[in-house]
Amino acid sequence: MKTILITGAGTGLGKELALAYAQKGNHIILVGRKQSKLNEVRRMIEKTNGSAVTAPCDITDANMVKQRLSHLNETEKIDQVINNAGVGYFGPLQEISAEQVSRMIDTNVKGTIYVTKAILPVFLERNSGKIMNIISTAGLRGKVHETAYCASKFAIRGFTEALVKELENTSITVSGVYMGGMDTPFWDKNNHVADRSRLKSAKEVALEILARENELEVIIER
Repeated sequence: MKTILITGAGTGLGKELALAYAQKGNHIILVGRKQSKLNEVRRMIEKTNGSAVTAPCDITDANMVKQRLSHLNETEKIDQVINNAGVGYFGPLQEISAEQVSRMIDTNVKGTIYVTKAILPVFLERNSGKIMNIISTAGLRGKVHETAYCASKFAIRGFTEALVKELENTSITVSGVYMGGMDTPFWDKNNHVADRSRLKSAKEVALEILARENELEVIIER
C-alpha cells in the first residue's frame, strides 16, 4: 500500500484518481480548497473500505502549502504526489482578464511548484518517491482561444522535464501526463467545448493513467 497525495481531489479528474488509486488499496491524502468536497470523496472511498484523509489547502499560498506538508510529513509517509489541481479560462486573449491570467499561473504553475518543493526534501532524504504532474495536451501544442492556459501548461511541462534531469541521479521518479479534454465540471462555466459528449469521462482518463502510471510520459488524446 502506498500513501498518495492528490491535489484538486474534490472534483473531476482528481476525484476519479483518488477513487481509482484507493480501489487498488492505497491510502489517499485528499488536498483541495473545499473541505465539503473533500469529505464527499473521503466518504465514497470509505464506503468501499478504502482509506483516505482530507487536507484542505490553497496550493496558491506558499506558506500554507509549506505548513500543511510539514504537518502531513509528521503524520504520514507520503510515497507519491499527484499534482492535479488546475484552472482554465478560454477565449480570445484580449478577453481574458489579468485576474484570470494570474489565477491560472498561480494554480497551474506556482501551485504545482509549491507542492513539489514542499515534499521534495522528504523524498530526497529517503531517496524514494514519485511525482506525477497532470499537465494536458495544452502543454504540448498551442490551441486557439487557449493562449494563457497553454502558457501555464507549457510552463509545467518545462518544470517537469527540468525536474527529471535534476533528479536523474536519485531514485525519485517524475512523470508528466498530457491528456486531451475530459467531460468534467471544468467546462461548466464556459462554452469552450460545444459538444462534451465526444470527450472521455474523468473516470476513463483516471483508469488509463493508473494503468500507465509507470510510464514517464503519458499522452491521452480525446
